[in-house]
Amino acid sequence: MKVLQFFRAAPLLLVLGALLAFAGPKLKKTAVTKNISVGVPEGFQPLPDDGIAAKYPAPRKPLAVFSNPNGRVDFSVAQKPTTFSNRDYPLLLKIYKASIQNMYSKVEFLKEEVRTVNKREFVALEFVSTVTDNRRGSNLAPIRKYQMVQYAIEGDQLFVFTFDAPAEEQRQWQPVAQGVMASINMK
Repeated sequence: MKVLQFFRAAPLLLVLGALLAFAGPKLKKTAVTKNISVGVPEGFQPLPDDGIAAKYPAPRKPLAVFSNPNGRVDFSVAQKPTTFSNRDYPLLLKIYKASIQNMYSKVEFLKEEVRTVNKREFVALEFVSTVTDNRRGSNLAPIRKYQMVQYAIEGDQLFVFTFDAPAEEQRQWQPVAQGVMASINMK
C-alpha cells in the first residue's frame, strides 16, 4: 500500500524538484552604495578593507568585494572616472572585449552584448579565461577562470561588476553569476 502511495506522489515530487531547480540562486539584496544595490549569493561575506587590499592590490580599491566561504569565488564592484557616455556602449563592448583578450593567454567568450537590466543598459561579457606561464622551463599548470563582467556609466563614472570563479566550477557558479548580474539596481 505504501509503495502505491509513493508512486502516486512521485510525479508531484518530480514537478516540485523541477520547479526548485529553476527557482534560481538564493540572493540577498545588499546596498553597495546609496544608489547601487545587488543580490549577493547567500553565504558570501563582504571582505574587510585589508582583505580587499591583499586580494585586489591596485591604486583604486573596489567599492565592495563579496567572497564565498572558501574565498575561491568573488563578486566585486569597482568605480572609476571615464570620459565615455552610455551612448558609447557599442564601442565600449569592442574595447573591453579586446582588452580582455590582451590580458589572458586564451579567452573563450560565452556572451558579449549590450543588455538591459532593471531599465538600465550594461555592457556584458561572459567568458572563460586562461593564463599560461610561458617562461622557459616552467611547469606550472594554466590558471582558468569563469568570469562575468558588466559595465555601466553613470555621469562621469564607470561602474564595473565582476563575478569570477574557478573554471572547473563554472557549471555550479554560472547560474549564480547570471542571477547576481540580473539583480543589479542602479538609481
